[in-house]
Amino acid sequence: MKTLLLMRHGKSSWKDENLSDHERPLKKRGTKDTKRIAKEIKKNNLEPDLILSSTATRARQTAEIIVDKLDYQEQVIFSDALYMGEPQDFVHLLNTISNDHDTVMIVGHNPGLEALLQILDGEIESLPTAGLGHLVLAIDDWQDLSLDTMGEMVGFWKPKELAKKS
Repeated sequence: MKTLLLMRHGKSSWKDENLSDHERPLKKRGTKDTKRIAKEIKKNNLEPDLILSSTATRARQTAEIIVDKLDYQEQVIFSDALYMGEPQDFVHLLNTISNDHDTVMIVGHNPGLEALLQILDGEIESLPTAGLGHLVLAIDDWQDLSLDTMGEMVGFWKPKELAKKS
């Protein structure tokens, strides 16, 4: 069994109109929401063995917050394929990772990340900024992952719902 954590980047800023989409940073709310999700990851013992992230500034910043709050000591792999990637792009990247990693987190973007979550889970879920889906996949080898693989979503966190609880 493999565990896949799919996290959309935190809320980003549109303040500086001169920045390209790829360069847009997190806004304060994005930082706060990401810290809230990191707390849930820790609380539920879901610390990843490997973090894969888009190269976009807002995704990098999201991954960096997760790394800091979880005291993650491993390398984060940043990939251009995760910037506006389609579900097949995510699967292709996952197919290349070592089976030593049982729990992998992807920090990426919609619509591709949300589509991957829906394909693997078979349910329609909206993945908001800083949202996190926790999937368990009935595979032992990342190379066996495909868009036909059915996973079970065993956890789903939305920052707004967590804020209401606290």
